[in-house]
Amino acid sequence: MEKEYYLNYLVEEMHTTVLATVDEEGKPVTAVIDMMYTDGDDLYFLTAKGKGLYKRLKADGHIALSSWKGEKSLNSKAISIRGVAVEMGEEPLSLLFEKNQYMYEIYKTKESRGTLTVFKIEVREGEFFDLSANPIFREVFGKGKHMGYHVTEKCIGCERCIQYCPQRIIKMKKGKAYIEEQHCLNCGSCLSICPANAIERVV
Repeated sequence: MEKEYYLNYLVEEMHTTVLATVDEEGKPVTAVIDMMYTDGDDLYFLTAKGKGLYKRLKADGHIALSSWKGEKSLNSKAISIRGVAVEMGEEPLSLLFEKNQYMYEIYKTKESRGTLTVFKIEVREGEFFDLSANPIFREVFGKGKHMGYHVTEKCIGCERCIQYCPQRIIKMKKGKAYIEEQHCLNCGSCLSICPANAIERVV
């Protein structure tokens, strides 16, 4: 799938996210934030200038967020994103309110909306997990580097990694193991048990 598909899914189907920032001491702080709009490349949300979140975003715009959909773990989907939040000001507010009518119930008057401002998240990298699929489905999107595991030419074909893989997504081809990365949990079991040190962690 394309990045645009996952951003639209996040806004339309998940909507509410847990967003992480850091405070002035470098300690992590989370906030529950609705992602209200996407143009296919970036995400948009609003906050009030009097909130601690606003102060943290202005001090350091780097953010991480996660969201999920599903009643139980094994029928859920999740998206995690890292990026940079940039203040856009009041101009996009009308668009966000138009697409999120419930906000009129929270900020009922023009005066009460005077402290609001819009932030754009420039999405650098993202990851989609579908735990309802069997085996699970994982896809990365964006321009950043993503963690994963890769079998090198050192592989001796012992098949121990196949036995230890919880998703059974390591296969053999011409006497060498390979990992179906789109189904990988990134648990690292294969790395920890490979007797030939043939598996590398890619970051």
